[in-house]
Amino acid sequence: MAQTSGLVLFAHGARDPEWAEPFRDIAKRVAASRADLAVKLAFLEFQSPALADAITELVDAGHCHIRIAPLFMAQGGHLKNDVPKLLADIRTRHSALQLELLPAIGDIPELRDAIAHWLIKAAAEIPA
Repeated sequence: MAQTSGLVLFAHGARDPEWAEPFRDIAKRVAASRADLAVKLAFLEFQSPALADAITELVDAGHCHIRIAPLFMAQGGHLKNDVPKLLADIRTRHSALQLELLPAIGDIPELRDAIAHWLIKAAAEIPA
């Protein structure tokens, strides 16, 4: 089956290349479970590829619907200000592209529940 959809995991980026390892692992896991979906990892700054470059690579490969999953805990300045500008520029360059921005991972109730559950369990292991 030909892939027509793409998913870009979008993280902040850091100067330390090892910082991105958890995100690379998540991207590999998603790609391994969804052979019908092209999965890319992109960064806002410090690391590559940049969001626009990852999307251009997907468009050049024939993908016409791309979802962007911001791996940010909350809707801060980057998601409120920087990302809309980036997406407007991308939409100008790729006018036929269907582009969808998913919520920040911190806005997903199931992920908040998973984090809280892990913290509760970790706190239970702390001696009183």
